[in-house]
Formats: sequence, structure tokens, C-alpha cells
Amino acid sequence: MQKIDLPRNHFVVIKEKLMNFLTNENNFVTNASNFTSLIFHYFDSVSWAGFYFLSNNNLVLGPYQGKIACVRIPISDGVCGSSVRGKRTIIVPDVHKFPGYIPCDPTANSEMVVPVLYQKKVIGVFDLDSPIYNRFTETESKFVSELLELLINNSKVEPVIQYYEAVG
Repeated sequence: MQKIDLPRNHFVVIKEKLMNFLTNENNFVTNASNFTSLIFHYFDSVSWAGFYFLSNNNLVLGPYQGKIACVRIPISDGVCGSSVRGKRTIIVPDVHKFPGYIPCDPTANSEMVVPVLYQKKVIGVFDLDSPIYNRFTETESKFVSELLELLINNSKVEPVIQYYEAVG
């Protein structure tokens, strides 16, 4: 199956919708919840979309859309852990070939994980799964990174960081 590359005008619509709710609210959890819903509903063939936040050496589940998810992921494991350790986006065309893949959703065949950065420090990841092999593109990864930056810059992030640092 070929990658699904969203038309450029679709990106404009998503960005406008994001800015509409960011201008009226600065609560990070609220905005991250709406962000997740926006991506889940506006990106084609996505079966799961959500956040994991860094808490000591684990990623802990945050706002998401999709099936029940893994609650904690050690940063030493999986695609999400690799993204944190490398501080970079990872696109996996076939998750079954990724060493150490954690199968939270048995229907997932491809994945894209984008680090969430605050003041140049990784505070978590935004994870997308799809039942379609080779689903995600570099264009989409750059776009999601841009949207995450808007989310971070227009929300009060510090209370969430403090919470996850405290709960371990």
C-alpha cells in the first residue's frame, strides 16, 4: 500500500482549526486533548493518535484517541522510546520489522512518533498508528512537528511537566 500524503490545503484547514481552539484556551491538557482529536479525525487511516509524557525513565499515557493503550512505556523500548532517546521523529513503514516494537494495538502496521519539545527538552512524544503499511510521510512528520510547536507555545505546559516529574 502506498503512503497517503494529505493535500496542502488540508494542512491549512487543520492548522486553522488548531489555532481556533488555542486562542481561547491555554490549559495544556485541554489543548492536548483537542489536538489529539483533531489529528485523529483529520488524518486519513489513523487508528490511534495520542501523547505519552516523560516521567523518569518511562513514557506515561496522556490524552489520546483510539483503542485502549499501553499505559507505561520504558524509554529503553519501542518506537516511542527510540524517539525520546534520539530526540527525533521516527517513521516506521512496517512495525513488525522494528526491533523491540511494542504491540499496543494489534491492528497497527505502521507508526509515526514525533518528540514533544519544550525549551529544547523532550517532555514526551506524539504517537500515530495506522493499519496501513507505509502510511506516514516526511511531509506529515514536519507538519505534526509544526503543530506541536504551536500547541506548546500557546499552552501552559509547566504544570504538566511538574506533575509527571513528581509522580514518577
